Formats: sequence, structure tokens, C-alpha cells
Amino acid sequence: MFFIYGVEDTNFDPGYEPDWAVISTVKRDQVREHPPVKETSQWSFSLPLSELYSLRRSRFSLGRNFLVFTSRGGHPLPPLHFHRGGTRELLRAMQRYIILAPSPVDGRLFLAYPHDSGALSQSFDELHLFDDGSSDLVSRFIQDPYATTFGGFSKVTNFFRGALRPPDSPFHPRGPQDHHGPPTADDEPGFELITCGVELGPKPDVTRGQPLDKWEEFLDPEGRVKDPQQIKELVFRGGITPSLRKDVWKFLLGFYPWNSTVKEREDILRMKTDEYFRMKVQWKSVSEEQEMRNSLLRGYRSLIERDVSRTDRHNTFFSGNDNPGLTLLNDVLMTYCMFNFDLGYVQGMSDLLAPLLFVTQNEVESFWCLTGFMEMVHQNFEESQEAMKQQLLQLSLLMKALDPELLDYLDTQDSGSLCFCFRWLLIWFKREFSFEDILSLWEVLWTRLPCENFHLLMAASILESQRGEFIGSDHDFNTILKHINELTMKLDLQTVLRGAEANYLQLACCKELPVKVQEVIGLYVPPSPDDETSPESESHETQQLLSQSQAGWVHGLTLLTPNPDSVVSNVFPLLICPVLVIVCPLELLFLVFN
Repeated sequence: MFFIYGVEDTNFDPGYEPDWAVISTVKRDQVREHPPVKETSQWSFSLPLSELYSLRRSRFSLGRNFLVFTSRGGHPLPPLHFHRGGTRELLRAMQRYIILAPSPVDGRLFLAYPHDSGALSQSFDELHLFDDGSSDLVSRFIQDPYATTFGGFSKVTNFFRGALRPPDSPFHPRGPQDHHGPPTADDEPGFELITCGVELGPKPDVTRGQPLDKWEEFLDPEGRVKDPQQIKELVFRGGITPSLRKDVWKFLLGFYPWNSTVKEREDILRMKTDEYFRMKVQWKSVSEEQEMRNSLLRGYRSLIERDVSRTDRHNTFFSGNDNPGLTLLNDVLMTYCMFNFDLGYVQGMSDLLAPLLFVTQNEVESFWCLTGFMEMVHQNFEESQEAMKQQLLQLSLLMKALDPELLDYLDTQDSGSLCFCFRWLLIWFKREFSFEDILSLWEVLWTRLPCENFHLLMAASILESQRGEFIGSDHDFNTILKHINELTMKLDLQTVLRGAEANYLQLACCKELPVKVQEVIGLYVPPSPDDETSPESESHETQQLLSQSQAGWVHGLTLLTPNPDSVVSNVFPLLICPVLVIVCPLELLFLVFN
């Protein structure tokens, strides 16, 4: 097998990009010592895949990928740049002939191994059975023979189970511990890419309901909400009529408890009003001289003034230079800095406050509604951005389950990270829909139905609606980003909501949905600790242990696939003959896999 770059064979159609191809050649039975790379011109070269030692994946800050190959003779080859995607297809094609195993010391370096039974002859050093080398293997074995044996042999089992399976086998999932090929996306630490591996049923038809237009009939004589869940379901299904938003929003955002009476709500309002103005006085009373020595407060004020001057100026409530609505917007945001010193003000928070202030028409109520809203999304604004990275990963998991073809296409165009959805998730689509649509959308999302990540299902619904625009087109990273940005004010909210709910129902009806996807949409229920330690489970485990000991240690080797649920039954056979495992591991492997 040869890797050819820059040379186009007129008699061969590789089916990939014309810059490269992986082709089969006649296998010659001859011994040679790392032939030099053949360079047919200044910008082209060829290299037998059997002579490939490693490859390194890298990328520039703008997201362009490039690969660097190194031959077994130690010769680095010119870097291969992929301006229009294609790295994923290249790696997939190469894995038909060789194994690409991540280096234990560098996550972007991959070592090349033969993809045939010859892999069984690799040494312990190549398989990294014992991470610290073999110099102290004897002493480690004497001190703790069982841990040393089991730890090394489980790695052998993992390696050969993957090496002997075809890469396209449905039983060859790729996860964070898969060492038989490079990841197909630039994973952040702690992230896990999964394959759905199951067929989803058809998307159900979803209809939206009428907005909530009655309120008093849902209250008892003392003013308590009789059935909060029913209110949430009605709001999720159809939203709220504008005349009732000011009342209902205060419950959805935690300003008033659902079980509070009219009298209790009066007391709550009085208390929260006093608390608000105490915090407002704190920053209002700071003199110019004091502020000159407080860079943090000065920075917040400057950033808020700049953002307020450009927030929803098309809305009459915030239009004009001397509009009192702008003053209220500024004062509430400055007071929030006093309320939450750790977070302070971050760009985008003015977008969250503007609709609240427009609906409540009240400084105090809008402030406390903002604090309730920020309880849901405050992690979006943290400096580490870990929450945003996690949400983009979760969106990727949903797309992998809902439309893997679309996600694969985006990945080939260096857009598989879905970073162009960042703004959607940061401020909950505030810039994507009209102001009136945002009022309807947010009250739906505040119900937290049918799951807390319904906004991710909405993002997936929008991406699916653009499927025809992307697949089969010549879009690259820049044009995909441009197209997504141009969707602003062109999306139909009710269509997106129906698509998001249909996505949820489609996933919820799948009986074999991966656990990671279940966790995203709130369907995963972890096993109860009581079930794991119940007398029945202990009895079953004891019987299983006894049966394994009677079956013999050779049979037990087939159970060495690492599984936290069967560690006890797997260790027992090794306790009988740890010395044999160390002395003749390869012979035992042939027993296991034949």
C-alpha cells in the first residue's frame, strides 16, 4: 500500500480528493531497510504505508487542519494542508490498511502498525503493557502479582479485541479509550465521542397548542397556584398571552414561589424591593475619586454603558438617546454586579435583561427576574467557558444520533465542533428571532420541559432544517459560518419548536439509545446503590464466582475484557496461575482468540 501526494494517476479514480489517494499494490516478499521517500517533484512524494512510522495532526488558529507524516527511517515529509476538509476521509481510508494508535505521551501523535495478524507479534514495549518499562517488572510482580498481571493483561485484551475486528464492524465502537485510530474531531479533555449505533424511528407529528389566556382560575382562594405542573405544560405547549406574561413570568423565574399566597407575595415584594435598593446604593454612592481606584467597577461600568447603547434600540422601549428605558437597563445591570461579585457583568447579559424589563416595566421586578434567569444560564458567562464547551459537545451527541450524515459532512468541512452555534446557546437564540418571538421562546424554555436541555434540541432542529443547504454543496468553514449568521430573523419559531419536540419524542422512543444521549435529554436513571448491594445481587455474584472457579482458568481468560461490573469474576481465574500469564502471554492469547 502506498500513500501518494500530489501525483494524479489518470488510470485510477481514488474516489477522494484529487490531492491524495490510498491505493493497493502487489505485495512483494522481499526484505528492505526503510527505503527513502520518493519525491517525484518539488511538491509531491510517495511512501509505502508499510514504511509509515507516525503521523501528527495539527491545526492553525483559524481551524485549518494539516498532517505531518514520518517514515520508519526517521524522514519527516512535507506537511499536508487541507483547506477544504478531507482529513477524516484520509484517515478512514488509511485505517483500511494500517492501525493508527495514539501515542501515550502526545495526544496528536499517532503511531502506525500493520492491520493484520502480524500485530500479534508486537513486543510488550509496543503494546505498553507495563507503563514503567520492564526493568522493575520482577520486583513489581513479587510485591503485587495480581495487580501487575491483571493490569497488563487487560491492555492486551483491549488491544487485540480491536485489532482483530474489521474497522467497519458494527461491534467496533469508537470511544475515548479506543487506541486503534485517531479521533475524528478535536476533542477537548474529558470529552467523549460516541456512535449512536441504533436506528431511530420516524419523527412524530407535533402540533402546538393555544397560549395560556386564563390565570385566576388556576389559583385557590388564598392565591396559591393549584397545579404548577399544569401551568408549565400549558406554557410549554403554547406560550402565554401578552397580558398575563408579567404575572406568570415571576413564577417561572422564581421571583414568587408557586405555593405562595397573595399576602405572602406582598411581603416578598416589599422585602426584595428593600434589598434591591440597598445594593443599588452601594454602587451609586461610589465617588469618582473612589472609582478611579477601583478598576473592576470602572471596567464593569464602561462595558455596561457600551452594551446598553446598542441593545434592542429598534424597540420603542429602548429607542432614542434620552430614553428612560436605557437608564433602567444600565441601573439594573450595575446592581447585578453588586449582587454577584464573582461573575459581575459579561457581554450578552444586557440581551437577557431587555425582554424582562420590557415585559415587567419595573426596575425591581426585572432585576429579580434576571437573577432567576441567570440561575439557569450563569455558567454560560463564566470565564472558563467549560459549560459552553460541554453544551457544544452535547449538541454534537444529539446530532450524531439524529442526523449522523449531516454531522459527518460538517466534520469534513472542519465544522464538526459546531462552534458556529455558540451564540445560539450563549443567549438562548436572542439574536436569531424577532423580539416578540423571543418572548414566546423564552417562556417555553423556562418551563424546563420536556428536559432542561430543550434549547439543544432546538439547535439541532435548526441544523436539520438546513440539511439541504449543506449536504452536496461546496461550502467550506467560512461559508458555513456565513450561512448560519445569515439565518438571523429568517427562522420560523413554531416550526423550530415543533422540530425540537419531535426530536425529543423520537429519541425518547428509542429503546437502545446510548447512555450519553439519554443523559443529555434527561432520560438516564442511574442504577440504585441498593440494587447493587442487595442480598439477591450478592448471591448471584457468589454463584457466578463459584462457577468460574470450577470452569478453569483458561476459560476465564476470555472474560478479561475490562468491565467494572465483573471485576471480581474476572480476577479470580488469574489468581490461580499468575506466573504462567507472565511467562507465555502470546501463547495464551492464541488460546483466547482461537
